[in-house]
Order: sequence, then structure tokens, then C-alpha cells
Amino acid sequence: MSDLRDRQDLRERQLAHLTRPGSRPALVVVDVQRDFADPDRLTVYGLTAAALSALDQAVTRIRDLVDAARAAEVPVVWVELGSDPARPWRSSNWLRGGDYDAPMGPDEPCVLGTSGAEWYRMRPAEGEPRVVKRAYSGFLGTDLRERLRAAGCDWLTVVGLTSECCVYATAQDAVQLDWPVVVPRDATAAYDLDVHAAALVQLGLNVAVLGDTDEVVDLWKKAAQ
Repeated sequence: MSDLRDRQDLRERQLAHLTRPGSRPALVVVDVQRDFADPDRLTVYGLTAAALSALDQAVTRIRDLVDAARAAEVPVVWVELGSDPARPWRSSNWLRGGDYDAPMGPDEPCVLGTSGAEWYRMRPAEGEPRVVKRAYSGFLGTDLRERLRAAGCDWLTVVGLTSECCVYATAQDAVQLDWPVVVPRDATAAYDLDVHAAALVQLGLNVAVLGDTDEVVDLWKKAAQ
């Protein structure tokens, strides 16, 4: 019982810091692109009906958060994969297929200029920054850090796809770069329910405060008061 109270007290202190006067949050949306979110493009992954439903619900909640962020004047930053055939990610080639020197294959996701790289069921509004990455983390080899610092953002809500991969990598880099991070459980997903559950455990242990979409919106409102 004491341990539960301690965890509750810790969480209250964490959230109080995020809603202190003058606090400025940002929403970082990661990889909600057709090759990662459109069920017609995911057959190779063999998602179960339950996993497809969870993915659909997560995309809906991400879109809800984008709408709420705009209404609350919280900056929305879009992080997207842009695979470049002229610059293949060779270590990824090796990890997935064993051939470090292989050219980019026809099944590579989110190739620049293709329909698979397009945003799915949502899109950036005019003036909202877009950051194109070529690996997992939105911070690796991009100017995301500089954009967030220039905007004066104090803490981040990271959402998108997938929880165990690019969301995890982006959130982990954010906390290592000294931003408090919140990840809503219902605004991210993986292609396997057990993998998603494990990712949330890891995120909660080492990277982020976990919550849900409604709680994040409430935090934004409190921070704006």
C-alpha cells in the first residue's frame, strides 16, 4: 500500500511540474504514414483483427490529439520517415536481411516521393514543422532538437507508430536531451498486442510518464491557465 502511495505521489509531482505557470508543451507526431498505418499496406505483417482494431483506434486518438493541440495552441511537430534510395540504411539492411551492402529493396517503407510516405488520415497544417528522418529516432540526423528549443518547448507528448520502434526511439532521445516526456497509451500502437504491452512497460520504466489522450489534453489546458 505504501509503495502505491509513493508512486501516486511521484506521479503528482511529475505532472505538477508539467503544468506549472509558463510551461510550454509540444505534440510530436511520429510516422503516421500510409506504409505504417494503412491496413491495405500491412498484410505482410500478418496483423490479427485485434491488432488492426487497436491500430485504428490509436490513429483516431492521435488525430484527436492533433485537433486538441491546435485548439489549445500547443505546437504540433510532424516527424516522418523518408527512405532515400540514394542513401540506403545499411545497418538496417544487415539486421533485416543479412546483406549490409544491398541496395534499397522494393518493399522499403516510406520511400521519398511515394504514396506510402504520405500521412494517413491526418496531415500537417500550413506552418506546422515537418522533420524528415531516415532512421528510427526523430532526433537522429535532423534539426528536431533545434526546432523544439527555438519554440521554447518545455515538455513533449510523443505519439505515433510504432510504440516499440520509432515512438520509443524518439521519446528516449527526447528524455536524454532533457525534455520530460508523456506518452499516451491510447495514441500509439504496435503490430502485435504483446509487443505493444512490452513497449509500454519499457517506456514507463525508463523514458516517459504514461497516460491517455484525455489526461494529456487536460494537462495542456492546465498549462495554459
